Amino acid sequence: MNLSSSARRERQRGSALLVTLLIFAIGIALVVPMYREYTLFLKRAANSFTAEQSSAYLRGGEELAALVLIQDRLLDREQGAERDDLSEFWSRESQAYPLDEGGWLQGKLEDLQGRFHLNSLDAPPAQGQRFSPAQEQFIRLLQTFTEPQVSQQEAIRITAAVLDWMDGDTQPRDLGAEDLYYYDATPPYRAANRRFASVSELRAVANMSPDLYLALEPFLTVWPDTGERLKLNINTSPAQVLRTLNSTGDYQPLGEVEGEMLLQLRGENGFESVEEFLNSPPMAERELAEELRQNLGLDSDYFLFSGETDIAGRITRLYSVLHRGQQVRALVRSSGSL
Repeated sequence: MNLSSSARRERQRGSALLVTLLIFAIGIALVVPMYREYTLFLKRAANSFTAEQSSAYLRGGEELAALVLIQDRLLDREQGAERDDLSEFWSRESQAYPLDEGGWLQGKLEDLQGRFHLNSLDAPPAQGQRFSPAQEQFIRLLQTFTEPQVSQQEAIRITAAVLDWMDGDTQPRDLGAEDLYYYDATPPYRAANRRFASVSELRAVANMSPDLYLALEPFLTVWPDTGERLKLNINTSPAQVLRTLNSTGDYQPLGEVEGEMLLQLRGENGFESVEEFLNSPPMAERELAEELRQNLGLDSDYFLFSGETDIAGRITRLYSVLHRGQQVRALVRSSGSL
């Protein structure tokens, strides 16, 4: 039976509609992924641009901090005394500077030589002594916190574990911890048997709780192994670190009142000499080991630059360890975003 011309035309129109719908469906199937990819590309490009912009501002802040340190050294030389204290421009509180594109940038400098040097613990004790002067300092530092509170015996146990972490053997010392202790961890690991490369490694040492690490971290540093003898700057050290300076064989830190007294005597301008510090009322009656006396100073070469910027609601941070010699150079950088 033959279809009429009108029926054939209707059938052709139906077929054309199906083809059109098919083409439209294929187009949609192609366009949607392309749109998603394009949107993702734009987001990646924007994030990349923001990251580069943030990095440029932070590196600029680092360079400004380096100029401040150089200027400070030149001023000290003009005055005939290379001293670093908390009255100097580099130690001022950080301020947020508005950026032309919106957002802000801020940065600050901290004296790393005002902190306890963790790798000083590997110096062996003198004959007849249980601990070296630096090891006694660390035992005292562990006891300066009210939260978490650490007893003298616990402080000795933690110090022994730190010493085992650093030494080159696998034989645990009394109250210490070596590989056999860490094999029971999840996941298991081994003692480093070397000097600390970063303060953060302390979190892996036996008997070190997260709360205690967070309390300790602001008072510790790891200076680069350059072979130079670096001294503790008593003019920038916080009270907790100053309280670790006690008589040989006395594992107790100075009291909180004595620590505050040292800060008041020091003031913003600092002590004029190490002798002035040692002759101050809290220290005059203490019999510090000669090695500990020789490790006290008034100037610094290592600083921590902490920079932070907010661009388009994205927080980016930069931490740089700066060494000040004839020039200032960054030894280590670490960055991250929120």
